[in-house]
Amino acid sequence: MDAVVKVFCTHTEPNFSLPWQMKRPYSSSSSGVVISGRRVLTNAHSVEHYTQVKLKKRSSDTKYLATVLAIGTECDIAMLTVNDDEFWEDVVPVEFGSLPALQDAVAVVGYPIGGDTISVTSGVVSRIEILSYSHDSTELLGIQVDAAINNGNSGGPAFNNKGQCVGIAFQCLKDQGVDNIGYVIPTPVITHFITDYEKSGQYTGFPVLGIEWQKMENPDLRKAMGMKPDQKGIRVRRVEPTSLESCCLKQSDIILSFDGVNIANDGTVPFRNGERIGFSYLISQKYTGQKAVIKVLRDNEVVEFSTNLSIPKRLMPLHINGRPPSYYIVAGFVFIHVTIPYLQSEFPNVMDTPIKLLEKQLHAMAQSEDEQLVIVSQVLVADINIGYEDIVNTQVISFNGKPVNNLKSLVQMVEECNEEYLTFDLEYQQIVVLETKSAKAATHDIVRKNCIASAMSDDLKAEIIKSGTIN
Repeated sequence: MDAVVKVFCTHTEPNFSLPWQMKRPYSSSSSGVVISGRRVLTNAHSVEHYTQVKLKKRSSDTKYLATVLAIGTECDIAMLTVNDDEFWEDVVPVEFGSLPALQDAVAVVGYPIGGDTISVTSGVVSRIEILSYSHDSTELLGIQVDAAINNGNSGGPAFNNKGQCVGIAFQCLKDQGVDNIGYVIPTPVITHFITDYEKSGQYTGFPVLGIEWQKMENPDLRKAMGMKPDQKGIRVRRVEPTSLESCCLKQSDIILSFDGVNIANDGTVPFRNGERIGFSYLISQKYTGQKAVIKVLRDNEVVEFSTNLSIPKRLMPLHINGRPPSYYIVAGFVFIHVTIPYLQSEFPNVMDTPIKLLEKQLHAMAQSEDEQLVIVSQVLVADINIGYEDIVNTQVISFNGKPVNNLKSLVQMVEECNEEYLTFDLEYQQIVVLETKSAKAATHDIVRKNCIASAMSDDLKAEIIKSGTIN
């Protein structure tokens, strides 16, 4: 237990609704575990938007400044280190154990709420399956335990009866009628994160197949798709245009196997003795850029493809990876590209999200690597924009007749515009027309009155200056 440390973090989150400013800093505490190589693992959500991270050992009264080496948003793991040699004295790193069996005893160790000293809760492994990781909505292998996991336990290790670490606590299920359902990140996911970092010096992520798929459990559906009685698999509904698989997989392909492992009609593959698991487990074992062999049934013929696995571009990113949000202001119109944190900031209750934005969040796919969903998030009221004040969270389709593919392209077109009018075509057939010289002249005064330092975010300013659009 001396390898279990308490993590203190000061967070400063961006204000996604007002992207030119930050929110008030706040502090949190969680748990971490020392591993080999003078490193500490904790949860990614424990250090998200960090400005300072400190670690405290069980046997010490000193808090040591930590450096964040890598943050894995998909797997909810972060890697830290401490430069002070004193921190590493008398600390023995944990050893990782293999994936536990059902009903195996586990002890979850950490620093949860309810006290300041180390806490140990015990239980058993209740279930092992593919879980949706709440921090990134990624589906990876997870362990369900009945040991109590509370706020502050995040990042703490789960030990087996041999004292080996078999996982890291990261989330729990809180609902009416539910007790003691906690989740642990298992060692295969942890070792994937560590190996990924060691191979490239940074975290590159867990690849995905880049498809939406359908079960083939209905016999009439299988017959209509030309499947033989001894063939099993899943049907490809859609392929992500930005995934590497888009060059080989097509809609209505039947994926029969992945890397030689046959896929059942319900999308599962053999896991351990007498167990089955979702086939995405096979993909999560791979690294970004690794090859995989996919066997498909297409037009009654079996075809094999070899493809490099990747991470497709999301139209609405789930995280901005520590960067401030981008924005652009002209004539009081605030333009941003939509991210999931922005939607969460604007609409804490998901049912309040505008239908079109919600539909794009759930179903839209990026058609290119640089595509973004650009909207007018709000209008800063001024004389120049009279009559447009009620435009809010509305997508920008085109500018002066040219399609808007991303926020950078919109900024370039507006800054370079020498036409008499700025004309923005919005969704629902709305248009905004502004006299070019007046709109650009009014922007500085509007920004100043709203105490905004700049009419565009630093990242956009750097890109535009680099391209030579503005001086």
